[in-house]
Amino acid sequence: MVGSDVQAIHSDDGFALRIAEVDRLPDMAGLFLDPDTVVAEVTEQLEGSSMFASRFRENAARALLLPRRRPGQRTPLWQQRQRSAGLLQIVSRHPSFPILVETYRECLRDVFDLDALAGIMRAVRARQVRVVEVETAQPSPVASSLLFEYIAKYMYDGDAPLAERRAHALSLDRELLAELLGSDDLRELLDPNAIDATELELQRLDETLHPRDADGALDVMRLVGDLSDEEAAARGITAVWRDELLGTRRVVRVRLAGEQRVIAADDAGRYRDALGVALPPGLAAAHLGLTADALSALVRRYARTHVPFVAADVAMRWALPVGGVTEILTTLTRDGDIIAGHFRPGGGDREYCHPEVLQRLRRRSLAALRREVEAVPAQTLARFLPAWQGVGSDARGPDRLMEVITQLQGMAVALSVLERDILPARMAYDGRLLDELIAAGEVVWQGRGAMGRDDGRIALFLRSDAGRLLAPPSDPPQSDVHAAIRTRLRERGATFARDLLDACPGVPLDEVVDALYDLVWAGEVTNDTIQPLRFLGPVRRHPRRPLMRLVPPRAQGRWSLVASSREELAGATERGVALAQTLLQRHGVVTREAVAAENVPGGFAALYPVLRAMEESGRIRRGYFVEGCGAAQFALAGAVDGLRSQRAPVATTVLLAAIDPANPYGAVLPWPKLAGRAARASGSFVVMHGGELRLYIERGGRSMLTCGEVGEHDLEALSTVAARIGRIDLQSIDGEPAAAHPLAPTLREAGFVPSPRGLVVYPQRQGAAHARADGRG
Repeated sequence: MVGSDVQAIHSDDGFALRIAEVDRLPDMAGLFLDPDTVVAEVTEQLEGSSMFASRFRENAARALLLPRRRPGQRTPLWQQRQRSAGLLQIVSRHPSFPILVETYRECLRDVFDLDALAGIMRAVRARQVRVVEVETAQPSPVASSLLFEYIAKYMYDGDAPLAERRAHALSLDRELLAELLGSDDLRELLDPNAIDATELELQRLDETLHPRDADGALDVMRLVGDLSDEEAAARGITAVWRDELLGTRRVVRVRLAGEQRVIAADDAGRYRDALGVALPPGLAAAHLGLTADALSALVRRYARTHVPFVAADVAMRWALPVGGVTEILTTLTRDGDIIAGHFRPGGGDREYCHPEVLQRLRRRSLAALRREVEAVPAQTLARFLPAWQGVGSDARGPDRLMEVITQLQGMAVALSVLERDILPARMAYDGRLLDELIAAGEVVWQGRGAMGRDDGRIALFLRSDAGRLLAPPSDPPQSDVHAAIRTRLRERGATFARDLLDACPGVPLDEVVDALYDLVWAGEVTNDTIQPLRFLGPVRRHPRRPLMRLVPPRAQGRWSLVASSREELAGATERGVALAQTLLQRHGVVTREAVAAENVPGGFAALYPVLRAMEESGRIRRGYFVEGCGAAQFALAGAVDGLRSQRAPVATTVLLAAIDPANPYGAVLPWPKLAGRAARASGSFVVMHGGELRLYIERGGRSMLTCGEVGEHDLEALSTVAARIGRIDLQSIDGEPAAAHPLAPTLREAGFVPSPRGLVVYPQRQGAAHARADGRG
């Protein structure tokens, strides 16, 4: 079941597993738990369950920690749950909080019979209990009853992003839970970087912990134990200090595990009794006394100076049999001197760790996780949005195009920019795919205003969402020709332009087509393909004459009223929910600035009640995720994890249209300080490197603004821009003549050549005709 989505439903009658997206069911033997680890595995999964949340809420209410706001009135369940979740988040910072520990005790002792579970698993393993596998077309009556537990089981799942869940788990007092858990399993919680840093400190490999004199070198040997000459040098112990200590008999040289090592004279008797080391003559009698449990003492010191280790590590260090080392580690574990469990991420064998070392790892890992919970810098959002929207993907086909449209639906953008810059940045785009999806009824488009005679803004929608997202007509024209076209489309439905001409007797074809496009850009009329919009351009007027003329390309296809795609029953609430879901899909994290950039009617205030209701129902998260944005921020749980995963800068160059929603600058984030004015205008481009703005190319490529340190990888993106718009004829850079700017030599190396006005670059011949933009430099 590796990689499968497995969901469990349980009650007192039994349990059911839902295994999605698998070709065949797993082998029955793989469904049974190891009786030796089943208690720890159940406890590990307890925190995220609805049972734990409900039991904590009940215990907190019983302890009067959730008082009613108004005595005598019942508090709604959703409000109780929200307040309980907030309390749980707060008390998790106090691992010894009695209600938290009591909730674990109640779940693990009063609700679950873990001893019986382990007993059954042992009986199955010993074949004392027979397992019978039966396939049925319908669930049994007992199994059917389990399906009613599904909603309750997953009501709380996914409420918290990954960083909060891991931080909460680390905050638990592991000592208080030791009696409940039986072992400590922190594989998914301890931070690998924290483990590495702690190892350097414990072994004195950190340069800040190196000794400053011979006495300090002796302290290191007493702390760490036996060292070879190379290991001593790595810890800052110079040969001069080593020889001085050897000469004064404060350290001695011995042969151990096949090599020469130095040990402190204080440890001579311990190494002799534990490992049979031959000691040099001349040592003081005080160093040669018998040591009880000498090997156990050495193993305890090894544990104090190492991060989690396995028995084989100790055996290899001192050339001992693994079995003997395991026996000693088992005894030390039973006495409480060390802790056994699974600690390292990705580890498999049973590991051992000193309690103080484990506590240090927990504190350091928790600090790292809490830093992840903090709001991310603005540049992190600029790295997150392209990744969230799939910029740079080479996927192709109608399914990928549907995914892209799902994120972009409702966004008004110039058709030329949509097909040249935005869609190709997210997939291997072919315009025929969009035509096929529209003709098949899967996608609907709506005009959102003309941009001269040869372009206009459109918005794409999935047919299933169009009824709730299509905008009402904007300033519809009211001439007789417009009214005649509306009437014909309302009476006959999808109609060809020739039929619309018949509905307007005496009106020339060009005027009918112009009137038709007035309705298109007002958002009233659409087509079953997007091909006619690609033929927009200056229209050659013909004198009135009764000759039959062919319908121009820009009027081809079947035209219909957009209102036929709208659901008249969709009210303001349904539209608000659909709009909120669309913005969450597009941005991942919805802020006041993002809503303002989308020109949502009513602004953020109109959308806030819907977002708040979605957050209260547990569908989305609310918090302060991005620095510098409004305090009220809402996000999908997966988006929060994705946003935080982008904290570390990645040296990737991304080229985007300035109006692309994956570009946060000028919308969610302000433009950085530039030498000129930048705007989210159609035809303009931005180049980002590691989330930081590097270049802004004005529409037409006549001027360019720079920000920060512009590298060659940033300028390489200009060749892609030239392939899209035909050429770049730079006249000014940062307000200065392009030829005199400090970047001019680098631009010439990148392919620019002098021109009468500045510097010009032409597209490469192989890409001049049909250049595909992949969105990345």
